[in-house]
Amino acid sequence: MNQQLTFAPADDSLWEQYDKLATRAYGHPIKDITHLREHADLQVAVRGGRVVAGGLGLLVDQYFGGAPVPSACLGDGCVAPEERGEHLATDMTTERLRPLIDRGAVISAIVTSSTGYARRLGWEAPTDVFAWSVATDELKRSFATQDFEIEHGLTGEAETLQRDLARQWNGPVHRPTWWTRWKQDKSNLTTYRFSRPAHPTAGLLNLTTKRHERHGMSLVVHDFWATDQPTAAAMLAFLGHHNTRARTIEFRRGALPPYPTLLQGLRHHRTTAEAWHPWMLRILDLPEAIRLRGWPHDLTTAVPMEIESERGGRDRWMLQITAGAAEIVPTHVEGQVALTRRQLAVWYAGGYRSSTSARLAGVHTASEKAIRTLVRSTTQFEPWLPDHF
Repeated sequence: MNQQLTFAPADDSLWEQYDKLATRAYGHPIKDITHLREHADLQVAVRGGRVVAGGLGLLVDQYFGGAPVPSACLGDGCVAPEERGEHLATDMTTERLRPLIDRGAVISAIVTSSTGYARRLGWEAPTDVFAWSVATDELKRSFATQDFEIEHGLTGEAETLQRDLARQWNGPVHRPTWWTRWKQDKSNLTTYRFSRPAHPTAGLLNLTTKRHERHGMSLVVHDFWATDQPTAAAMLAFLGHHNTRARTIEFRRGALPPYPTLLQGLRHHRTTAEAWHPWMLRILDLPEAIRLRGWPHDLTTAVPMEIESERGGRDRWMLQITAGAAEIVPTHVEGQVALTRRQLAVWYAGGYRSSTSARLAGVHTASEKAIRTLVRSTTQFEPWLPDHF
């Protein structure tokens, strides 16, 4: 422990060392370390020539307000068990973010079970994340295919549909060209497209099978993209037609968009929901994150704000929104709404759906009009992150 610790980008030798460390730390191989080698950035901590910590980083765009925002998505991080307790993870996080910030990242997303640790560093969860399970027979009884045609396989038109629908939520990844192949190879996914006769693709479904220990199987849905309610109903009916083979349909955490399709459509509401550790967001560069985000075209306003700085104090900012564009600049005007760094991330993602929910979350305001305006500015789209990294 008394040997000097150094941080470095991983070369081939350090990649191999980190792969072995991650297997030991997690208790099983981490396939993404191999699959993402050509696309991810790997930073490691080295002590005495031995890798003792590290993690992957992906620089991808995430949609907020309909616009792509460069994001540092962190995953597959670990610290050697014998090195834990020395706050190495905190230093390692800083080093993992540094090269991605240099390449343009202005926000950062993570999916972690260590939510307390992430919150201490400024990340926060904008919305709940659930995995859903429903009896296949229940889907068969409750939804009808109507006149939709179902075709197997992914097409360019379907990928365009996914990108167009992703823009209508806060958080989905603008998937790079390699993203789909990575996910399909990793999870053995099968793709189905849904459309009305002589009409464009209106729905996209990715699923895989999970065999039970004794007999039978479940279907696990990874992607569920639908343009409207009839398309979603046809997709659920299609899943219900697997009732002779699969007793249950499982929607992987975050796979279902946050609208009550199952709640409103099932006859007996026989669903189970399992809460998962949520995706979390952190603002890295406030002015650029505000400039690059999409904003409502029908809103023109200026709101003075006080926002917690990384040093722990509060800085005064003026948020100005005009015709779909916004900027935030330092000001001497006293803030009418005060946000912590974590509250800033939730607001940015549209996680406060009303001024009431913002106040209950601890957002301080001296003006009801100011907080209503602030909340309205980011709630044009709902937060949803169906992508995992």
